[in-house]
Amino acid sequence: MWALVDCQSFYCSCERVFRPSLENKPVVVLSNNDGCLIALTPEAKALGFRMGAPYFKVAGALKKAGVTVFSSNYSLYADFSRRVIATMNSLVPEVHQYSIDEAFIPFLPAMAAQAEQVGWALHDQVRQWTGIPVRVGLGPTKTLAKLANRWAKKASRVLLLDFNSDQLEDILERTEVENIWGIGRRLAERLRSKNIRTARQLRDMDSKTAKKTLNVLAQRTILELQGIQCMEEDQVSDRKTLFNSRSFGRSVVDKEELKEALAYHCSIAGERLRADGLVAGSLSIYIATGWHIENPFQAGITVSLGGHTSDTLAFIQAAHKALDNCFRSGPEYKKAGILLQDLRAPGKMATDIFDPPQQDSRRRGLMAALDEINGKYGRGTTWIAAQGSPKASWHMNQNLKSGRMTSSWEELPVVKS
Repeated sequence: MWALVDCQSFYCSCERVFRPSLENKPVVVLSNNDGCLIALTPEAKALGFRMGAPYFKVAGALKKAGVTVFSSNYSLYADFSRRVIATMNSLVPEVHQYSIDEAFIPFLPAMAAQAEQVGWALHDQVRQWTGIPVRVGLGPTKTLAKLANRWAKKASRVLLLDFNSDQLEDILERTEVENIWGIGRRLAERLRSKNIRTARQLRDMDSKTAKKTLNVLAQRTILELQGIQCMEEDQVSDRKTLFNSRSFGRSVVDKEELKEALAYHCSIAGERLRADGLVAGSLSIYIATGWHIENPFQAGITVSLGGHTSDTLAFIQAAHKALDNCFRSGPEYKKAGILLQDLRAPGKMATDIFDPPQQDSRRRGLMAALDEINGKYGRGTTWIAAQGSPKASWHMNQNLKSGRMTSSWEELPVVKS
């Protein structure tokens, strides 16, 4: 038995925790630079607003409809995600986080015997301890748990799909093939050409036809729909790259500002890399203008790090060296980013005999201190001088951003009784 716990309208729910007056009110959250709608509450969707709509086109309509709008606040959302996972870990032996707002939970036999009660316990405790509403889908495989979670959004906050039940047959018949986990749009089109339109038809698909038509992952999906567990282990290969990029809040023409932006991305990527316990062997940068101009321009280059490391200072040095080799004066740059490549765990490689161990030890201590301070008091509490000012105007626009209510002493909410 598996459970899939999914946070409801996660970004919006995080914003509501410290604003109880927004409960049952329409709320939306915007993407980077306040570009598009990326999260909507059911109340906002009921008013006709849709995911991906450009904010500048619907800003007037949102205001007229009384919708509360927030810029994305990723530090707040990441902190709430950690709290949700920690709450679930207090109830069950094992939690497999799937995304920032989803987690799979394998049920032991004793838990499976009381699956629905455990599902409600997870639902109630996450809500009580974090303020985040969740829905729980329960099924004999990961794919069926994902399907149960999807239908829990329409039926109940906790839904158990028993194998060979009339309810499961009904849901499989009513689920369109493109809405099954692991079946993308292109694959759905191919299946429709074979007259496979529903989850039930996919489950009952002839095995010989499936082998000729579908990839291995889709064939596993069919087995999972049949109640055969074949995705217990992580199907994702080891991570080989780590990417960090943002659009600028305004156009950038100065090389020194591009260096600051690249250092900023190196700092975030380095923190993420160390949190994953990995090191990188090479680094790529890219810089680009907007695409809707007469002569768009982009450039990028890859440089070796001279060994594998997770040192942010080494990343910044390499990124600046790369920029020197591809920068062109004149264009108005709108975006920059870095890509760490050849990732691996330190224990899976031979030691580089040319690495100075004493310096590496000091650097590792420095990076650990930075991570500890920023982890405790919020990202950006300490930063490397090469990043420039945290208030530099090239940073992305977040004009409607809420505070860091869970990670900054200065921004803690004040309660008056």
